[in-house]
Amino acid sequence: MKVQAITRYARISPRKVREVTLEIQGLPVERALTVVDSIPRKAARMVGKTLRSAVANAETNANLSRGSLRVVEAIAGTGPTLKRYTARARGSGSQIRKRTSHIKIVLSDEAKRVN
Repeated sequence: MKVQAITRYARISPRKVREVTLEIQGLPVERALTVVDSIPRKAARMVGKTLRSAVANAETNANLSRGSLRVVEAIAGTGPTLKRYTARARGSGSQIRKRTSHIKIVLSDEAKRVN
């Protein structure tokens, strides 16, 4: 059975989050939590919160045990971009893009298939 958790509109660029999500794809949940806790980045903290939420969803809503869960998908999608402007020389301005991301983590208790 698949269980998921989504963090939407996270104030960090998806490129930074993808570096962390690629590290945990396919790992068992316990191993993924230790990997996320050992990475000293803001993106790792956000992915860790989403991963813990997915585990809680699996235990509470689907009655799955934590030991049997595996990270099937960890995706960082692009959210809306906030556009701001800053002053530049000679009365001009330049754009600042503040990017957001949607973090999606899918867990499953099914055994990993071998092709």
